[in-house]
Amino acid sequence: MSHYNFKKITVVPTAKDFIDVVLSKTQRKTPTVVHRQYRIGRIRTFYTRKIKFTQQNCHDKLSNILLEFPKLDDVHPFYADLMNVLYDRDHYKLALGQINTALHLIDNVSKDYVRLMKFSDSLYRCKQLKRAALGRMCTIMKRQNQSLQYLEQVRQHLSRLPTIDPNTRTLLLCGFPNVGKSSFMNKMTRADVEVQPYAFTTKSLFVGHMDYRYLRWQVVDTPGILDHALEERNTIEMQAITALAHLRAAVLFLLDGSEQCGHSMEEQLSLFASLRPLFANKPILLLLNKIDVRRPDELSAEHQAKLKELVDSGIPVMPISTMTEEGLATCKTDACDRLLAYRVDTKLRGKKGTSITSRLHLAQPAPRDQKQRPPCIPAAVAAKREAMTTGDKSRTLRDEEVDAGEEWVLDLRREYNLKNEEERYDVMPEIIDGKNIADFIDEDIARRLDELEEEEGLREEAGEYEEEQDPNEALTLQTRRQVAAIRHQRQLIRRNRIDKHTRNHPVAPRKLRIRQEAAEAAADDNYEYDDDDMDMDTSDILDEEGFGRKRKRGRSETPRPTKRGRDSSKSRVRSASRSSSRVPRDVSGLSRTADKTVANKKAKLVQRKFIRHGKAGEADRHIATKMPKHLFSGKRGMGKTDRR
Repeated sequence: MSHYNFKKITVVPTAKDFIDVVLSKTQRKTPTVVHRQYRIGRIRTFYTRKIKFTQQNCHDKLSNILLEFPKLDDVHPFYADLMNVLYDRDHYKLALGQINTALHLIDNVSKDYVRLMKFSDSLYRCKQLKRAALGRMCTIMKRQNQSLQYLEQVRQHLSRLPTIDPNTRTLLLCGFPNVGKSSFMNKMTRADVEVQPYAFTTKSLFVGHMDYRYLRWQVVDTPGILDHALEERNTIEMQAITALAHLRAAVLFLLDGSEQCGHSMEEQLSLFASLRPLFANKPILLLLNKIDVRRPDELSAEHQAKLKELVDSGIPVMPISTMTEEGLATCKTDACDRLLAYRVDTKLRGKKGTSITSRLHLAQPAPRDQKQRPPCIPAAVAAKREAMTTGDKSRTLRDEEVDAGEEWVLDLRREYNLKNEEERYDVMPEIIDGKNIADFIDEDIARRLDELEEEEGLREEAGEYEEEQDPNEALTLQTRRQVAAIRHQRQLIRRNRIDKHTRNHPVAPRKLRIRQEAAEAAADDNYEYDDDDMDMDTSDILDEEGFGRKRKRGRSETPRPTKRGRDSSKSRVRSASRSSSRVPRDVSGLSRTADKTVANKKAKLVQRKFIRHGKAGEADRHIATKMPKHLFSGKRGMGKTDRR
């Protein structure tokens, strides 16, 4: 297992909380009422159940603690040594051993008291045995209070540890404090490590991630290491030593050429020499940082000589600057490539590499005879290769366009691969609905059009189109009368539109105008009117000649006299008048009085028919059905019979 998630470890309660949780759960999950008159077997079962339930709860909780905490013998050596540095291996194992011992003691207590419960003969004895069993279990847990508190502290610290995969591609940063390790990591990854101008700002391991060649890489920032004996190093320094010893990574050892970290170049090179045994079988890069302050050529001759010795021994020295980011990209590429090559070489030397190479087979064909068969290269390929070697490249369409200028036209047909080259620029057939349009074109259409035009010219020269006939000659007398009536009606409509838009005085309603005219006629004592005078005479539609209709507005010019005892030729005022521009709707389209009468009779007959056969609607209150089924059907009981 290469990935560990210590954040999922359950919280370890104190002894008091542990006891409260277990006893409360026992009280809630088991029966609570027992009486003296119960059979002794039932009473024993009641208290035995409580003892076993308490023991099972303690067993489950303690087993969960033992399973979730990592065992130092099973985890990766990196995590085992890291936990030894941080928590002390012996103390950690002792705490887990005490928890395991408490688990077995509680199980034994439960077995003993369940066995004694079989021999109790009263409710009182059963109750006392239950109290003794639960009391001894609680006493055992109280004695484990220190171990539980220690494991809770370890759990909290483990949850804060970074998730480091010991087997993945890793870049490990190390060196003296304040040489720029955290700044380098912030530039290379998406991590945000605290950077301060004093030593030991980084007190623990930090992990960042980056991408290179579509692969995921982790960069580990270690705390600063001082140059002294291993026994004198503190916990912070030992974390870096542990990472250097166990992680299969590319080691980036940073040097401060400006010596602003507070340590000289001699001390830094001495630390590198002391840690070099930990770098065995690992890619190493020596990074000379802060070249923006002091360039490598500005170092002393002694320091330059030592760096040259390291380069000669196979350890590359690369100048970088985390401030100006000079050399960071080159450093990243070189370190990642070295680590990838190292991992491939390691796999090839191992068992996996041997198994892979044993499955690979490279076939070498054996000659079947003594004939020489040189490779056959097509002439076109050979010409193209020769042109590429001589520098004479083939001309492209772009070259032709540049040479021709504005006169250049893209000719796509010259690339057509045709069987007959003479058909390259033929007219392409136009196909619609699967049919060729050319099949429906008359080849002699032009000749026929010329003949028609020649024939038409001859007719015009002969004067065939000069005689004009009056279109009104062929019309009958009745048709001419109707045409004249239509023209007159159009004039009235046009005049009425003009009056409607030009007049500024309001027009009285028709009923009001009828009353006014009747009142004016009644004011004249010399005339008397019949009831029929209020009706309009519409029978005389046409005048004497039949070319126009007599439609009057207002009073009639030749009123029909009806006064008794007077001459019939005297005029009178008509009681009502109809608009001369509107034809009544019931007589529109009818020219004879007889047709109007027939139409009125037919309309009344149709109305009677619809009225007689009309059907009941929503507003009809009459119930057509005498006894509706939904009101008078169904089973009836002893009550009402008028409703269901």
